[in-house]
Amino acid sequence: MSENEDLEREHRGDPEFMMSLSRGLAVLQCFAEHEQPMTIAQASRMTGISRAAVRRCLYTLVTLGYAGQEGQRYVLRPRTLSLGYAFMSSNSLAVRTQPILDDLRDELGESCSLGVMEADEVHYVARAEASRIMSIALRAGSRLPLFATSMGRVLLAGLPRFQQEAYLRRANLQALTPRTQTDPGTLLELIAKVGEQGYAIVDEELELGLRSVAVPIRPASEVVAALNVGTAVARIPLTDLRTRILPSLRRGAARLGAVIKA
Repeated sequence: MSENEDLEREHRGDPEFMMSLSRGLAVLQCFAEHEQPMTIAQASRMTGISRAAVRRCLYTLVTLGYAGQEGQRYVLRPRTLSLGYAFMSSNSLAVRTQPILDDLRDELGESCSLGVMEADEVHYVARAEASRIMSIALRAGSRLPLFATSMGRVLLAGLPRFQQEAYLRRANLQALTPRTQTDPGTLLELIAKVGEQGYAIVDEELELGLRSVAVPIRPASEVVAALNVGTAVARIPLTDLRTRILPSLRRGAARLGAVIKA
C-alpha cells in the first residue's frame, strides 16, 4: 500500500481533509521520485490512485501551468520552481544554515547535507553540492529511508529505544543493495553504537559505490537534525572518513547547533 493510500485511509470521513488536494500533491510528488517524464499509468502505480483520478490531477496541473504534456507523458514546467522558492525563502533553518554548509563543502571538496526526520524519512533541508557526478540526485526536498542512511541512523539514535523499535516494526526494511542491513535486531545494535560514538558511517548500503558519514546537531540536549558528507567509495577510503572528514563535520555541526539555537 502506498503512502498516499495510508493517508487517505487515515483521514477518510474527516470533513476538514481535502482528498482532491491530497491526491494532486501525491501526483506532483511522483515527478520528484521518478525524475523523468511520466505516464498516467506510472503515476497511478506509484500513488495507488486510480487512473481516472490521476488523469484529472494531471489535467489540472497542465491547465494551471505546473505540468506539460508530451504525447502520453507528462513533465513538470518551470512554474513548479515557485513552490520550492517559497519554501526556501520561508524556511529560516535552510536560510541560516546554508552558509555553513557552503563553507564545509569548500573546505572538504565534498557535498554536504542537512537533514531532519519527517514521516519516517530523512528530509533534506539544505545541501551544498560539490561539482561531482553522483547517480543519486540529491537536493533540498529529497527524501531517503532512515534505516539505510547515515543521517537517518543519527536521527534514530536520538530517539528513545521504544521509538526506535516502533519505527523498525512499521518500516519497509527493503534491501537497496547487497550490503543493506535489514535485520531489526542488528539495526538496533547499530543505532545504539551510533548513539555511543556520536556518528554514523553507512558504506554502500544505500547505493553501491556510495558511502557517507553523519553527525548529530544538538542545539541543546536533543538531536534536531543531522549533517553528513556523501562520497564515492573509489575516492575516499573509510579511514579518511574518520580521520579527515569526521573532525570537520563535527566542527560544522557545532556551528550549526549554535546558529539553530540562536
